[in-house]
Amino acid sequence: MPPSMDGALKGKMERNGGYFGRPANSRCCSPSARLFFWAATLIALLFIFFMGMTSPSEPRRRVLGSYSWGGPDWEKQVRHSCKLKRENGIVVLVTGAAGFVGSHVSLALKKRGDGVLGIDNFNNYYDPSLKRSRQRVLENHGIFIVEGDINDRYLLKKLFDVVPFSHVMHLAAQAGVRYAMENPISYVHSNIAGLVNLFEICKSANPQPAIVWASSSSVYGLNKENPFSEHDRTDQPASLYAASKKAGEAIAHTYNHIYGLSITGLRFFTVYGPWGRPDMAYFFFTKDILQGKTIPIFQGPNQVDVARDFTYIDDIVKGCVGALDTAEKSTGSGEKKKGPAQLRIYNLGNTSPVSVPELVRILEELLKVKAKKNVLRMPSNGDVPFTHANVTLASMELGYKPTTDLATGLKKFVKWYLSYYGVPGRIPRA
Repeated sequence: MPPSMDGALKGKMERNGGYFGRPANSRCCSPSARLFFWAATLIALLFIFFMGMTSPSEPRRRVLGSYSWGGPDWEKQVRHSCKLKRENGIVVLVTGAAGFVGSHVSLALKKRGDGVLGIDNFNNYYDPSLKRSRQRVLENHGIFIVEGDINDRYLLKKLFDVVPFSHVMHLAAQAGVRYAMENPISYVHSNIAGLVNLFEICKSANPQPAIVWASSSSVYGLNKENPFSEHDRTDQPASLYAASKKAGEAIAHTYNHIYGLSITGLRFFTVYGPWGRPDMAYFFFTKDILQGKTIPIFQGPNQVDVARDFTYIDDIVKGCVGALDTAEKSTGSGEKKKGPAQLRIYNLGNTSPVSVPELVRILEELLKVKAKKNVLRMPSNGDVPFTHANVTLASMELGYKPTTDLATGLKKFVKWYLSYYGVPGRIPRA
């Protein structure tokens, strides 16, 4: 993430001790003199801060850390990427477009003739080279990805000034249950602050876009009902990641209620497939099995096998596109709600949970390598032992129907993995 203006200013002040030290020629200062000095210093710092900020309507180029945007050529790329190639198409801003789900959704929309613009900050939660490879695939299909952060309100405001987006597909987020124990602030920054910033820009846009965003099956937390239904309790999150997504659902309700934003939340269940995330079990199991490393197989209470409702990426994409196509228009204007607006939440899963040992067995068969396993008790890191999606609502209202079983999906993933990474131990393509 790019450093904030506050952080940059703080660093500058720390490097220049004179900002907060005594004046060089001052051996003693009266209270009034010291007060004047501090007041003058504060005014100077505020002046520097505000002069350093760029109004979205002034310079045509803005630089934030390693990010740069603006100017005629940049705007031309943005508009060209959003050009419609089908009648009654939609124009979609896809956040997290270089991510796993984001890249697949962007490609599906572009292939059917919709206008698509991506935004991604290419952070290093996992190897950014994989995101860059996805970016090149999208660029080859005419999709431009703006490099920037969803917390940058100036950038988002500029994008909406250049293009009147009809829809936003919000997939940018800090993912991962276990990583929340290492870097909790990143979840607040991306999943809460970033979501609020996006809603703030959308509420002020004219016209307001309809928004579809990624929640998570993790919101079900310690829920004991089976399968998980949208009507079940979601007030007992088991991880900070889950809590941040539950907070997002509450925030979505607020912006829908006050400002008339049309908002649809999608609770994804363990998405997998080609171009997936390296932090997911099926991905690093494949890598470790090929390299002869031991893989951890966690068990829940009473030595019960952990199971997941693994959902193939193509099925998730169909659900995302279905949500976009059935999203109603937002009802606000000038930041004022003019009538009730659509607010929805759906499960997107496969409906057929598979145990982790069965996942490993399928991978062993596909890779033709026997896995070295270490069976362990599930640690208290926020993971839950079982997920199972009830998708009745999505089926009725989105036409959602998962069709890919785990064996078929993993076969496609392994084929991609071997094509992308090559022989075990080989460094992936840059």
